[in-house]
Amino acid sequence: MAKSGHINTTHRAWWKECSVYQIWPASYKDSNDDGIGDIPGIISKLDYIKKLGVDIVWLCPSYKSPQVDMGYDIADYYSIADEYGTVADVEKLIQGCHQRGMKLLMDLVVNHTSDQNEWFKQSRSSKDNEYRNWYVWKPPRFDEQGNRHPPNNWISHFQGSAWQFDELTGEYYLHLYAKEQPDLNWEHPPVRKAVHDIMRFWLDKGCDGFRMDVINFISKDQRFPDAQVKDPRSIWQWADKYYANGPRLHEYLQDLGKILKEYDAFSVGEMPFVKDENEVLNAVRFDRGEINMIFNFEHVDIDHGEYDKFEPGSWKLTDLKNFFERWQTFMYENDGWNALYWENHDQPRCVDRYTHAKEEHRLHASKMLATVLALQAGTPFIYQGQELGMRNVPIEWGMEEYKDIDCLNHWHGLTKEKRFDTKAQQIARQEYQKKSRDNARTPVQWSSAPNGGFTGPNVKPWMSVNPDYVRVNAEKEVDDPNSTYNYWASVLRLRKQELDIFVYGDYQSVDRDSQDIFAYIRGGKILVVCNFTDKALEWDAKANGVQNTKEVLLNNYEGTGVATQKIMGEKWPLRPYEALVVMLKD
Repeated sequence: MAKSGHINTTHRAWWKECSVYQIWPASYKDSNDDGIGDIPGIISKLDYIKKLGVDIVWLCPSYKSPQVDMGYDIADYYSIADEYGTVADVEKLIQGCHQRGMKLLMDLVVNHTSDQNEWFKQSRSSKDNEYRNWYVWKPPRFDEQGNRHPPNNWISHFQGSAWQFDELTGEYYLHLYAKEQPDLNWEHPPVRKAVHDIMRFWLDKGCDGFRMDVINFISKDQRFPDAQVKDPRSIWQWADKYYANGPRLHEYLQDLGKILKEYDAFSVGEMPFVKDENEVLNAVRFDRGEINMIFNFEHVDIDHGEYDKFEPGSWKLTDLKNFFERWQTFMYENDGWNALYWENHDQPRCVDRYTHAKEEHRLHASKMLATVLALQAGTPFIYQGQELGMRNVPIEWGMEEYKDIDCLNHWHGLTKEKRFDTKAQQIARQEYQKKSRDNARTPVQWSSAPNGGFTGPNVKPWMSVNPDYVRVNAEKEVDDPNSTYNYWASVLRLRKQELDIFVYGDYQSVDRDSQDIFAYIRGGKILVVCNFTDKALEWDAKANGVQNTKEVLLNNYEGTGVATQKIMGEKWPLRPYEALVVMLKD
């Protein structure tokens, strides 16, 4: 195999060379023993985060909120939720990050607000209120019998109609998520100005940028037409083409980009339902002045059913490899940039999603997944606990343990169906354990002390701690050179040591058709080979064009010196979930 070996450093940028650590505040560290994580708790762990080797800390929403959707329903963008702390605490967090050479990223949730936000309280008070147009209000439709219906057939992402009728003014308001999360009307100029003011407020306090929640939903087709329902089982009713990537999206993003440029600030957008590569490129291409990168959803939707996230789904390793190869190549050739992630607050734990690793292989599987992800071209995102190899919630959990509104609404919806028999319940429970957002939201496991050291021993945490904390916890891992935590630190260190190759080098897929091996070459100089199975196997290096090897730079089993011996032959023995990072000869 010929090595391509292109290095493109034309558009260097500090954010391309960084890695990001995401924090879900409720579950990170409780400093005052009320059972809920808080900002002072985060501050107490900044040295731990710094030691990992990340450059940016991303703080999930901590604003004042009724917490219907865990803070993604914001009542006041200028205040911090009492359970998390104060604005002064956020200022201390920013300062603490900056003192350690790290930056702080905040969440910008501006497609919707809480229904307890003063803007919405005013908006629903009367049709003549100055805030009426801040949200999307529509009159009802009536059938021939005079029955009232929503303005269209769009479905909420949290089940049911996306429209809520309001008795006071006799109209419906749009909510693409919970009914307590009304959508803002970005067509109205004062809304856009309010968002710009919020950004400047936090940037002036030292915040270094934003993660932008469902940012491609802010521009909607103003006709608000019915979706053509291809199958009634489809939960989204095929409406996303009317509210995702709307006609004025890039106009709005460029306005945000101008503010970000003033502060040399970082931005990453959450953009579901992006099916067009050029649509993504229009948002992230270096010269567009919009946002730096987006979270793509294809690889985290890979196990979804045909009509529903919580239906059983199947996938092959080639599906995953094809996804990464396509976006690695497309972004490299078109001056865009990737956000690299396996996990976040909305996704299950990657060890359980992408491998079949039992506990005996958890350590190596978690390290292997770190290798595959972080050495591709893009900015790596690590979600709290991922650096420890934390796992999904226990299979034994009953429904009373789940907190996620998405999961609970789905369960309640099923209970109303006639076909919801014992088998259907069992399938749903299995899928929740695999895919529920609660999998990512169990408290971080700091030690083997009661409650995993997340909160006091006699305190009931807001959410149960995964009982495997006695085996999997930060106290054990920080001092163990062979831990997932220290391996992640090694991967991030290597990425910076070989910056031109791993950040600015091209990507070449190797052994593309294998259902067992994920392999690629970066910048023509470094080969990454990962066994995605729980079996020992041999990889035929020669048959895949790999002959001129120099040394092993990283191995998730043992010292690189020992591992270098195995790359001298034509066939390399690989243990379950083994990862090799190999320098090639010129």
